Amino acid sequence: MECITWFAPILPGKLEAWKAVDAEMSGARAADYKRSRERIGMTREVASLMQTPQGDFVCLFHEAEDLAQAYRSIATSDDPFDVWFREQLVELHGLTPEMLQGPPPAQLTFDYKAG
Repeated sequence: MECITWFAPILPGKLEAWKAVDAEMSGARAADYKRSRERIGMTREVASLMQTPQGDFVCLFHEAEDLAQAYRSIATSDDPFDVWFREQLVELHGLTPEMLQGPPPAQLTFDYKAG
C-alpha cells in the first residue's frame, strides 16, 4: 500500500466555493464519490483545510495500492463524477488533469509506521 501527503492551494477568492464542493462530496455526491474512489483504487483520502498568512490550502492524504495509477485514472476517466471533480480541481486549485498523469504530485521523503 502506498500513501502520500500533499498540499494544493485554494485559489484566492475560492474558499467558499471549495467549502461548498467539500460539503457536496460528503452530501449530495457522496455515493458517486465513493464509487469513484473504489473504481480508481483509492483506499483512503483525507482532506483538511489549512489557512495560513500565505493563503488557504487543502492538505491531502491519499492511500492506494498504486497511487500513480489512481491519479491517472482520475485525470483520464470519462465517468461523469470524475469529469465534474476534474473541473473542480481546475477551478478551485488550478490543477490540470495533465498534472495528475505522472507520479503523485509530491515526493515522499519520510514514512514511519509502528509495528
